[in-house]
Amino acid sequence: MSEIVLENVSKRYGAVRAVDGASFRAASGRFLVLLGPSGCGKSTVLRLIAGLEEVTEGRILIGGRDVTRVDPDKRHVSMVFQSYALFPHLSVAENIVFGLKVRGVAQAERDARLARVADLVGLSEQLARKPSQLSGGQRQRVALARAIIAENRICLMDEPLSNLDAQLRHGMRVEIRALQQRLDMTVVYVTHDQVEAMSMADRVILMRAGRIEQEGAPDDLYARPASMFAARFIGTPAMNLVALADGPRGAAIRGAPEVAVLPGRGAGRVLGVRPEHVGLVAEGGVPGSVTSVEYHGADTVLGVRVGEESLFVRAPGRLRLGEGAAVRLGWESAATHLFDAASGTRIESSHEKGGSP
Repeated sequence: MSEIVLENVSKRYGAVRAVDGASFRAASGRFLVLLGPSGCGKSTVLRLIAGLEEVTEGRILIGGRDVTRVDPDKRHVSMVFQSYALFPHLSVAENIVFGLKVRGVAQAERDARLARVADLVGLSEQLARKPSQLSGGQRQRVALARAIIAENRICLMDEPLSNLDAQLRHGMRVEIRALQQRLDMTVVYVTHDQVEAMSMADRVILMRAGRIEQEGAPDDLYARPASMFAARFIGTPAMNLVALADGPRGAAIRGAPEVAVLPGRGAGRVLGVRPEHVGLVAEGGVPGSVTSVEYHGADTVLGVRVGEESLFVRAPGRLRLGEGAAVRLGWESAATHLFDAASGTRIESSHEKGGSP
């Protein structure tokens, strides 16, 4: 078994809690992503699982075995680092088999494993080269091959694609996910890039300030963010979050009381709606004025001022609107989210009783 379980795990550095009471389960053969901004504790969690940092409180279990105080080399996990960590003076082949050689694996077994793994990651023609002769994507494949050749069922990856350009990152995302599925590995993958998380993960754990903010499948985090932090972190552009106020006909966007966007009170609440769910309507809707236009090829992102708030609209194709143009915005009630302004937490679906603005 290659299941990983964290039970109320904390890590303190003096008075600072880098990880604060984290509990989760990475099921065998699944791809789990730890997502969050820099400094949220995600890489520290990975290092705790690997045994590179000592747990202050809590337990870590791998395959049902308590490894909280077990040395890293006895945890049977592989790790891929952000920096690749390749030996510049060794060839690709020597880098890949280095760990096997240190552990005293016989030459014949090393050669057999090297041939299999090099073919698997597409490096068979580069084995004699040095890392300096490789592209960034090829170096990342070497780091992956070195992790795979150990034949551990668990692989921990710490932002492995952050040094690559956008096109290479896309290709490597596909390759890593395909390898994980082919080898049936349990992968725990750290990233700050929500595109990587959404496209690769079976399950995402969103972290904030050492704590788990939300855990779920990628579509759960997108469709039902548990907080305003989660709502803004997932999605491109980020979800619109606009302050509400009490209007004469119900909850209205602050500074635009003439149109109710939800029934009931608005004060103390925040309305969320994703830019891709907002459309331009000929009549009705919420009036606003265009503040920015960004053409991206496949779509156009408009910035629109409504009352005292700003919203983004992501529309397909090219919209030829100038700054200051008057528009009306509409969205389906099912696309709206409601949050408490003070705590930032989600308010459950009472807003679904309302109609479209």
